[in-house]
Amino acid sequence: MNQTSTATAERPESELKTVQREPRTLPFSLSREGKRLRNIVGAAVADFGMIAEGDRIMVCLSGGKDSYTMLDLLLALQVVAPVNFELIAVNLDQKQPDFPAHVLPQYLERLGVKFKIVEADTYSIVKRVLEEGKTMCSLCSRLRRGILYRTAKELGCTKIALGHHRDDILETFFLNMFYGGKLKAMPPKLVSDNGEHVVIRPLAYVREKDVIKYAAEREFPIIPCNLCGSQPNLQRAVVGRMLEDWDKKHPGRIETMFRSLQNIVPSHLADTKLFDFPGLQATRDEPVDAAQLAALDGGDTAFDVDPDIEAKMRADVAQQPVAAQTISLINRNTSYPD
Repeated sequence: MNQTSTATAERPESELKTVQREPRTLPFSLSREGKRLRNIVGAAVADFGMIAEGDRIMVCLSGGKDSYTMLDLLLALQVVAPVNFELIAVNLDQKQPDFPAHVLPQYLERLGVKFKIVEADTYSIVKRVLEEGKTMCSLCSRLRRGILYRTAKELGCTKIALGHHRDDILETFFLNMFYGGKLKAMPPKLVSDNGEHVVIRPLAYVREKDVIKYAAEREFPIIPCNLCGSQPNLQRAVVGRMLEDWDKKHPGRIETMFRSLQNIVPSHLADTKLFDFPGLQATRDEPVDAAQLAALDGGDTAFDVDPDIEAKMRADVAQQPVAAQTISLINRNTSYPD
C-alpha cells in the first residue's frame, strides 16, 4: 500500500471540508424516469436512515453504469432532500492496462462535482499473487476496500456510498446460501468491521434493468473493468443469469424475493441464536399469551394454504408447457383444512 499516490481535482483541500447550506440546482435535466428512480432512492434512504444533516458522502465511482446512476440520483436527491449533505466522488485508478484515466475527471469537471482520483497499482498485485485463471474479484475487492476506507477517513467523510442495486443484493443472498451456507445478503446500510465507517447502498430498491435503461438514456461514458471482465463462469454471473431467467419466465418473482429479505420470521427458520427454540413451550391449560403468539407469526397455521400464494403458483404453472396436466394434478391433490 505504500505505493499509493493521490491526485486531486484543482480545488483547494479546504473547499472539500466546508458544508454550506444553500439552494442547489441539477447540472443536468432529470427525465420522468430519473424522477421516478430518484423517488425510489429517496424511499430507501428514508427507510434505512442512510443520510443525515451535514453528512459528507464519498460516492465511489468506478465508471460503470451503477455508480454513474448512483451519483446522478444522489445529486437529484440533494436538490429536494429535507437535509443538507455534501457529495464527493472518488475513483480508484487501479492501473489496469488501457484504463482511460482522462474520462472520469473530464466528466466530473463538466458536471461540476467535487472529486478525488486515487491512484493505486492493485492490478499488478492481483496479477502477481493469483495464479492465471483464478477469480480475481475477491482479492481485488479487499484491496480496493482498504484504500477507499483510508481515503474516506482522509477526506473526513461520514458515509461511503456504493452502487450495488437490488439485483446485486439478491445475487449475494443466493451466493451465500448456495456456496456459504448462510442466509446473508448485502445490507442497504452497515458499519465497517473496524467500526470507523458507515457504508450505504442508495440503489438498494432499484432494479438493474432500470439502471441499464437510465444509463443508456444519460449516455454515460462507461469504462469497462478489464481486470476481471474476461473471466467467464463466475459464480455471481451464474446466479445473475438464474435471476434473469426467473424474471423473464415469472414477472414479479424478483420483487417477491426481495420483499422476503424485509419480512423475516426467525421462529420459522432454524437459527438458535435468533430464536429461543429450547425455551419454547406449549401453554396447555394456561391462558394463551397473545403477544407471544404474535411474535411467532403463526405456529402450525403458518403452513396452511394461503389463497394469494396458491393463486400465484397456479399462474406460474399455467405458463408451463404441461400446464393443463399439472393444474389437474394440483386440483386432485389439494386439500383444505376445515
